[in-house]
Amino acid sequence: MATWDDVRRITLELPETSERINEGVQQWRVKEKLLTWERPLRRADHKALGDAAPDGDILAMWVPDLGVKEALLSDDPEVFFTTPHFDGYPTVLIQLEKIPVPELEELIIEAWLDRAPKRLVSDYLKASE
Repeated sequence: MATWDDVRRITLELPETSERINEGVQQWRVKEKLLTWERPLRRADHKALGDAAPDGDILAMWVPDLGVKEALLSDDPEVFFTTPHFDGYPTVLIQLEKIPVPELEELIIEAWLDRAPKRLVSDYLKASE
C-alpha cells in the first residue's frame, strides 16, 4: 500500500512539479497549481464523519470533475471519502495506507494531466508515445 514516499516519488517524476510545506502540511504542485496534499482531518471533519472518520494518513487530491469524484467515492468507499468542506469541489480524500501504489500513480498522473498547462501536457503525452 502507498506511503508519503510513493506520493513524493510519483509526483516529482512528472514535469515541472514541486513539493512544498504550507502551514505544516506537504503539498505537491504543477507550476503553481495544487495537485495533491496532506490533509489531516480537522475537528469539523471528525464531527461530520462521526465513527466513520478514518485513522491514518489522509491525502487530498484534485480530480478532473465532480463525476470522477462521485465515481471514486461510490466505487471504493474503503479508500476514498469526502467531507462537507469539499462539497462542490472536484477533490477526494484518500486513506493513503489503503490505496495500492499503481492506483495512486494513475490518479496522480490524471490530476497532473488535468492541472498542468496544455503545452506541458502535450509535450508529456508526445514523449510517452
